[in-house]
Amino acid sequence: MSTNLFSGARKALVASIAMAALMGGVTVVTAPYAAASTAVAAASVSTKVNAFTNTDWLNGVWRTGAGFSIPASAANQAAFKAGASVKLADGQVRKISRQQIVGSNMSVFLEGAKLDGNKVGAPQMVSTVGTTASAPATSAPTLTAPSTVASHSTSINAFTNTDWLNGVWRKSPGFSIPANDANKNAFKVGASVKLADGQVRKVTQVQVAGANMSVYLDGAAVNGSVVGAPNKLSLATTTATAPAPTAPAPSVVATSNLNSFTNTEWLNGVYRASAGFSIQATSANIAAFKAGASVKLADGQVRKILRAQQVGSNLSVFLEGSAINGTAVGYPKTVSVVSASATPSAPAVTTPPAAVTPAPAPSAPDTTNGKPLLVGVNLSGAGFGPSVVPGTHGTNYTYPAESYYKKYADLGMPLVRLPFLWERIQPKLGTPLNTVELGRLKQSLDFAQKHNVKVILDLHNYYRYFGKLIGSNEVPISSFAAVWKQIAQEVVNHPAVEGYGLMNEPHSTNGLWPQAALAAAQAIRTVDAKRWIYVAGDRWSSAFHWPHYNTQLITNPWMRDPKNNLVYEAHMYVDKDFSGNYFDKTEQFDPMIGVNRVKPFVEWLKQNKLRGYIGEHGVPDFSPSAIVATDNLMTYLRQNCIPSTYWAAGPWWGEYALSLDVTSGKHRPQLPVLQKHAKTAHNCTSIGPL
Repeated sequence: MSTNLFSGARKALVASIAMAALMGGVTVVTAPYAAASTAVAAASVSTKVNAFTNTDWLNGVWRTGAGFSIPASAANQAAFKAGASVKLADGQVRKISRQQIVGSNMSVFLEGAKLDGNKVGAPQMVSTVGTTASAPATSAPTLTAPSTVASHSTSINAFTNTDWLNGVWRKSPGFSIPANDANKNAFKVGASVKLADGQVRKVTQVQVAGANMSVYLDGAAVNGSVVGAPNKLSLATTTATAPAPTAPAPSVVATSNLNSFTNTEWLNGVYRASAGFSIQATSANIAAFKAGASVKLADGQVRKILRAQQVGSNLSVFLEGSAINGTAVGYPKTVSVVSASATPSAPAVTTPPAAVTPAPAPSAPDTTNGKPLLVGVNLSGAGFGPSVVPGTHGTNYTYPAESYYKKYADLGMPLVRLPFLWERIQPKLGTPLNTVELGRLKQSLDFAQKHNVKVILDLHNYYRYFGKLIGSNEVPISSFAAVWKQIAQEVVNHPAVEGYGLMNEPHSTNGLWPQAALAAAQAIRTVDAKRWIYVAGDRWSSAFHWPHYNTQLITNPWMRDPKNNLVYEAHMYVDKDFSGNYFDKTEQFDPMIGVNRVKPFVEWLKQNKLRGYIGEHGVPDFSPSAIVATDNLMTYLRQNCIPSTYWAAGPWWGEYALSLDVTSGKHRPQLPVLQKHAKTAHNCTSIGPL
């Protein structure tokens, strides 16, 4: 579609902030005491197996290996850990080899052969079991509990929404506080903090988000009503400590070479910006370099792994503490997983172990606590004036004001697709991004973050740069990949970013779009291993025409790998020429026309086990039959867990028939339908349909 301001259809996708996937599990500390031979038994925890069945699962039991899916409650995360024994409904007792949290669920993998979902699956229960063992007599020193004093305190941010209560994270133990220098210096990983109810806990992770910082603690979730704003959060120091035990000598469990690449982000395979390194994603490394394991670097340091992320054939491993020196510990040095004799140690890896059972679902960015937002809007402005580029801000184009982010958050649609133009963010190929334009983009993200909105960054260029095709001599594919890498480098740590929309409505691409999409997606993955990458389709991304124009888009296996967190983006309008211009104001629409026009795209996704998203759909205010068709469309998309962003909303639309924001402020008949579906409950745990 086209208007005098904005060429082509636009949409924007936004989702709530969720950091639970980055958080560690619950830590249980057992105090030693003097005793004779004492029976030790672990507490049993029972839970229902999740009741879903598809090509991969049978009654919540993984069909191709020994695994099952259960709710990812705090109790289950604490109990169902690697090394624990579980009892199945048929009486079998097996050990857990590993666990993986996927949204609001957790996958638990066991030793041994695959399970029978008909016997041990839903509605059956699964339980952890404690084996009674005779603990040797222990002569422990008498410990004097250290007293704590507050050495620094701060106010807690006083905001409340679905994710936060009085500045306290609802899902797991975390606080939001001002990101001033004093707080940054005081609240660091490993520090102890004292809560308003007297609890003392350790900081496990800190993340700065604009003017605020999120501080995460060990243990279970805390009560925002008790310890949240207007209470204070204090740094605690100990005035007396128990005598430190002698640390056992670590033994090597596994060793790996570091990868040998160096660029602006990496030095000899060591991440420059924080404590992390890259190694090959062999089965042995995947099994050994896990969250919670200790690693020994070439300079003798021993640190704990916070998280590991597979990116193609490589594995990025992130550690506690400050950034490490790639010159001292990087390639050609090695890194080792070590265990201490005080804890159960795995045998040293001398030969590669059996391949790890693949996870039932990819490690997806859990930006919405396992409940993806399915209804959002496109916020216009920054993509206006494509015929006048770069153009003048405020004359040829604008960015949406903060009020628009607040409006759609309050309406229950905190999901935004934000169009912007390549020629403005980078007026000359191969140069740094324009700092002024980048500042405008980041300000929009700050507005979104303030109102708990998530943003899909949409490069709204129709596969062109200053009118030249990508893949031409003037605009090589490498330049397209490079600009996306630069953009990702600038926003990778911004919590409002939901993902990266590679290109709006590619068309007439000379068959080069699949190659360009692959290059750009892989470039982003060198910077951001987690957030969604939205891959539009050729032929203006038409959902109806998708299978005929986009089979080559997934020829490369990398584009089909669910671990790469790709979402395929189609657009759909119900008018007779599919354009969204709605020239014929008398046109009447079948109630199911929207469903029928997206079905070819959805069936293609199902056939190839991929994720999808409708980046643009919109209907005019003068057509009641089109609004009925939208109602049915939204139901169908929800049934398939496919998000969508309505076209259009935001500033400068005048009296545009499709817009939710018009100068006159008159009633928008499209809005109640969108709100209805935004509020409708769903059972989706990730973007679908897969």
